[in-house]
Amino acid sequence: MKLLKRRGKRIKEKDASLVFQFVFTRLVGTWLLFFTPFHLSFLLSTKWQLDIFQAHFISTYGLMTLLISLVLTGGCAFVYYCYRYDHLKQIIHRQKLAKMILGNGWYETKQVTKESFFKDIPSDKAKEKISHYPKIYYRFEKGLLHIQVEITLGKYQEPLLNLEKRLESGLYCELVSKELHDSFVEYILLYDTIANRISIEEVIAQNGSLKLMESVYWEYDKLPHMLIAGGTGGGKTYFILTLIEALLKTNAKLYILDPKNADLADLTTVMSDVHYKKEDIMACIDQFHEAMMARSEEMKQMEGYKTGENYAYLGLSPHFLIFDEYVAFMELLTSKENTAVLSKLKQIVMLGRQAGFFLVLACQRPDAKYLGDGIRDQFNFRVALGRMSELGFGMMFGSDVQKQFFLKQIKGRGYIDKGDSVISEFYTPLVPNEHDFLKEIGKLAN
Repeated sequence: MKLLKRRGKRIKEKDASLVFQFVFTRLVGTWLLFFTPFHLSFLLSTKWQLDIFQAHFISTYGLMTLLISLVLTGGCAFVYYCYRYDHLKQIIHRQKLAKMILGNGWYETKQVTKESFFKDIPSDKAKEKISHYPKIYYRFEKGLLHIQVEITLGKYQEPLLNLEKRLESGLYCELVSKELHDSFVEYILLYDTIANRISIEEVIAQNGSLKLMESVYWEYDKLPHMLIAGGTGGGKTYFILTLIEALLKTNAKLYILDPKNADLADLTTVMSDVHYKKEDIMACIDQFHEAMMARSEEMKQMEGYKTGENYAYLGLSPHFLIFDEYVAFMELLTSKENTAVLSKLKQIVMLGRQAGFFLVLACQRPDAKYLGDGIRDQFNFRVALGRMSELGFGMMFGSDVQKQFFLKQIKGRGYIDKGDSVISEFYTPLVPNEHDFLKEIGKLAN
């Protein structure tokens, strides 16, 4: 019984007209609730004769009460739409799921002989009747849709086990996870993703985790290194500045690299370890790499060191190398310099997690030429912001990802992979127009 309750409402073939059934029964029921009291005494005291009823209900009083009850019913419908819209969306979702099954023919039928009017005379007429309708359950809980499909190894099992793209586009939701259980598969989708967007004041880093949305965290202690991609105007710079401001509120040490001498380079006026010249950037990468290797050795000699534990266990601070316009910088280097930088970065992404040295790379497009040799696979947290081509999304998340990408003209919107290979919609934290990053970062840096 507990399992059935947890699964939610079962989708049935009659749910294909669920919205009409729901709206019609609720409206008629509400109208009768308002209309009947006006005529209750008449209905109880009058004999049931058609001409008497017609005369009463088409009278001035009857028409006025009809109008009043219709206005009150319309008001209730408007209040319901405003305050119970989520419930109405659930009704629509259940109808869509039922239509999906019927429209694709994912059910089994059998021929049933139709009885004739005279039962003693055999009938040769037959009709189709659904003999097996797949068990699909729908549940809405804490902003998440839980859709569970029974595994029966039947004729239509394959499409029912690969519903991700249909559910995302049809229900206008984002897949959070797909979990395989005993006898059923569960799709968990985030409903109304933009409602989970947070403001910059709510971006908090603690216990090796950075909150970016109500349901999205970058757990850098477990899934180190972030890759950010996005074109001009996608909100990439504001997102990086938000990360910097949030990390400075902790005991983290930051190194900022901006080879284009653009927005991040302006931070030189308020904090140290900000570089934009080629030689300084290369020297900073070397310094960051050497500090990581030195800490790795020192940790083993520290009192309280325990195999398998990381820097935080010993009370050490994390270090972040935030590298904007990475691809543009790599194109400025000679072949020898390119190889040297790639070698250092590869060691950082391979060895940095244990020592607490993390890399945040940002570029317009993650070109495989500069993220080869398995480096890109080490970026467990990936964010693609703004307008990107299918090729760009393929470079970011993998060409074999079963995901439909849609463009919305909302600054700071994109897609994210939190390290679980599930691509979902993402919105960067909101930054008020009056927010001054230089001023706020300067206070934190000092």
